[in-house]
Amino acid sequence: MHSIRKDPDHEMHRDLAKYGEMTTLHLGSKTWILLNSQRVVSEIIAKKGSLTNGCSPMPVASGIVSRYGRSLLLPPSGWTEKRRVMHSLLSGTALRQYAAWQELESTQLLAEYLFQPELWYRHHYRYANSVVHRIVLGGRLVKTGKELADLQDVVTHSIGSIGSSMVDWFPELESLSKFLHLWRAHWEKLAVWNYNLYRSWWVPVREQINAGIAPPSFVRDVLLHDDTKFTGDDQEAMYVAMQIIEAGSDTTREALNIFAMASLYHPDVMTDMDKMPYICASIKEVLRWRPIFPFTPDHVLTSDMEFEGYHFPAGVGLVINGIAVCEECEDPDIFNPERWLDGHETDAAHGLWQFGGGRHICVGYRLAQRGLSLNIACLVMCYDYAAAGSYNSHRLNHHSTDEPFPVKVTVRSEEHAKLIKEDATRNGVLETKWGRSEI
Repeated sequence: MHSIRKDPDHEMHRDLAKYGEMTTLHLGSKTWILLNSQRVVSEIIAKKGSLTNGCSPMPVASGIVSRYGRSLLLPPSGWTEKRRVMHSLLSGTALRQYAAWQELESTQLLAEYLFQPELWYRHHYRYANSVVHRIVLGGRLVKTGKELADLQDVVTHSIGSIGSSMVDWFPELESLSKFLHLWRAHWEKLAVWNYNLYRSWWVPVREQINAGIAPPSFVRDVLLHDDTKFTGDDQEAMYVAMQIIEAGSDTTREALNIFAMASLYHPDVMTDMDKMPYICASIKEVLRWRPIFPFTPDHVLTSDMEFEGYHFPAGVGLVINGIAVCEECEDPDIFNPERWLDGHETDAAHGLWQFGGGRHICVGYRLAQRGLSLNIACLVMCYDYAAAGSYNSHRLNHHSTDEPFPVKVTVRSEEHAKLIKEDATRNGVLETKWGRSEI
């Protein structure tokens, strides 16, 4: 357990895959089956989703820290209703509506790059958060830089809590008498901070909806709408909305940062990004080349399963070894989008498991794919990236709120700069006071 958590270059993930397509691990009182190849992931996670849709108990990460509100960490009884309402984000009508918002925020991203190139990494997060904020809560983002950093810290700490406590590996410890719960005070303090930050984003939106003055949003038109009949209470609704904000903004930010790293490490590839199929393939390669999720959350069997002569009892966790699966190709350390030009390049979930799979697949992956396509195409067209110091292409420093690695961004020409300014002026996104922390 300790070795896996202290493995920044993921060598253990690769070593564990050397045993074959599946590797059994005993971690505390839990049993994991690592799925180390595309084939077994497809056969088990994709094709047996009705059996692999459970989640193992995590009294700290899921219980105390998340107050049983983050659906990704819950068993089917806890996430079915939440995912039902979230699926409205996947409808074709909704995606077409969101496209205009994504284009507007992308226009601002290009202008932010022009005026503050040294804050490229902050612009990634502002873009991603602003898009998902407008979709989920309604209205353009008006949060300060500190408020955005605080939300990113919530994501960092909540993800960091998974597996950090011995109690999550030995859930039986929760049954001890309360006076023996020496771990509880630390995690409850984190939970209160998380809850209060969520409330600061949630309550104003809910009050606007109650007053009848809220703009269109997922919360107004689906989550709290009478016709939708979400069965959860106010706190559960808040966690549904805010976990979409978290997931939708943080993973897009990380993917854009990986794109920046790929631009440093493989600048030759960027010259070919003028064709849209190649852009789509490049997005899949960004997610494969440096996986955001080395391990997926475990897919726990809800009943016994037989597979190719093996018997897996209910309660076993099936975990995608993201490093091994993403490196199951020729020259895995080479950034090569052409490996995805197979007719399925426009489907980011085909042959790639960074959005999860089966019934746990990310409900907003198509939205994320559209946003990445738009922004990577525009950034490649308008800007050059160069290293501004030494870096390690395997160290993305995803959880840093400072510059994750040294990058010098320059606009390609004065003509490009002129077009960016004209487009930003036409769309009304130049009112930002450049240079202030709110950006």
